Amino acid sequence: METKCPVDAKCAAEISAMLTPPSPLQLQEYFEEIISERKCHGIEVKQDGNLSKGVYATMELKEGELILKDKILVGLQHVPNKLDCLVCGYCFQFIESVEYQIGRKLYLQSLGVPSCNGCDEGECSSSSSNNKACLPGGVIEALMNGELVLPYSDKFPLPSTVPCPGGCQEAYYCSKSCAQTDWESSHSLLCTGERSESLSIEALSKFIQHATETNDIFLLAAKTISFTILRYRKLKAANADRSELSLLLEAWKPISMGYKRRWWECISFPDDVDRSDDTAFRMQIQQLAFKSLQLLKAAIFDEECEPLFSLEIYGNIIGMFELNNLDLVVASTVEDYFLYIDDLPDPEKEKAEKIARQLLDALGDDYSICCQGTAFYPLQSCMNHSCCPNAHAFKRDEDRDGQAAIITLKPIRKGEEVTVSYIDEDLPFEDRQALLADYGFKCRCNACLEQDPNKK
Repeated sequence: METKCPVDAKCAAEISAMLTPPSPLQLQEYFEEIISERKCHGIEVKQDGNLSKGVYATMELKEGELILKDKILVGLQHVPNKLDCLVCGYCFQFIESVEYQIGRKLYLQSLGVPSCNGCDEGECSSSSSNNKACLPGGVIEALMNGELVLPYSDKFPLPSTVPCPGGCQEAYYCSKSCAQTDWESSHSLLCTGERSESLSIEALSKFIQHATETNDIFLLAAKTISFTILRYRKLKAANADRSELSLLLEAWKPISMGYKRRWWECISFPDDVDRSDDTAFRMQIQQLAFKSLQLLKAAIFDEECEPLFSLEIYGNIIGMFELNNLDLVVASTVEDYFLYIDDLPDPEKEKAEKIARQLLDALGDDYSICCQGTAFYPLQSCMNHSCCPNAHAFKRDEDRDGQAAIITLKPIRKGEEVTVSYIDEDLPFEDRQALLADYGFKCRCNACLEQDPNKK
């Protein structure tokens, strides 16, 4: 049975207005401002008559050229990964010190907390811990409190940790600026600390637990709703004479620019579910989303922003992430440190290698885990797919935070569309088409036209 949400009927007109695609002029103005803010040169976002959009080159672009660095609109670090990497909750760069990062990892390891090196959520294992060497007593504590300074760690300075303004023990930052920006943009409603603006810390904790146990995409959706509510409140304080709907639409504007479908209609079909159970599976996903929404509503509901708590809006927010999100990856400073030690010339390596080897033996294969998460990037999300793309997301050595870096794979002519691949483009034609069906289109790029067995 299809899940019914009372807010969907009560706020049908407002929901319809929020899900109406922006006009070509609105889209152009918004992305021109974004491109200007990011100081991106040589690209523009254009919309065609079918309301789809794409990124196009406004000048000749060379192979290997940086097209853009796109800031995160909404993003998060995967919950299991927080055990391995301490990063800023806003920009996602590593924080504190190499010593603290290593000591923290070893401390959690000593408590039996499993690492999560690229495994699926819920499948973390500590089976390798028995093969890890033990360190002399006091080493872990000395690493964490700063008494033990590792050789050459000054080559890898990290910003000091700034606590959450709300006093929770779950979010840390690289600067007061990042802490305050995150607090004002979304975290103040989702903080479990004493200064939280949540209606109920207990209800918020239940929502977070449910998302952690099921799908952390719900945490992204909660961030998006918090982001919109806080924007609405700020706009209302400055524009008391405007209607609630006009203020809500203005607050919703950054989200309105993303392509959306209901989550249960676009989620990838699991390999272990029979295709004949498609309807039942999608209804189950809808019910899961509704359960999450009810938990979130109990924690942060705002009556003036009630349409945000409709299943229709919630489903479209999550669907937007399902279709447009990019993996958030930041290389590990700990791995960089050990690689640096390994590459030192012999006379210098000798004095550093003993302690480095002890730490590596204690850490095991988990030493190199990078920051892993997922994020929505406004400009990157406008890039269309091709199985023979001319650009890709690629982190250079100097890219040390969560911003998306898009690099050209080949020369791009002025006026040519910039494309990326949503999937592994080396897969066979049939496999690619099956994966892309979840995005709601059939790929007609040059590679697919050439490989299509039904081509004329």
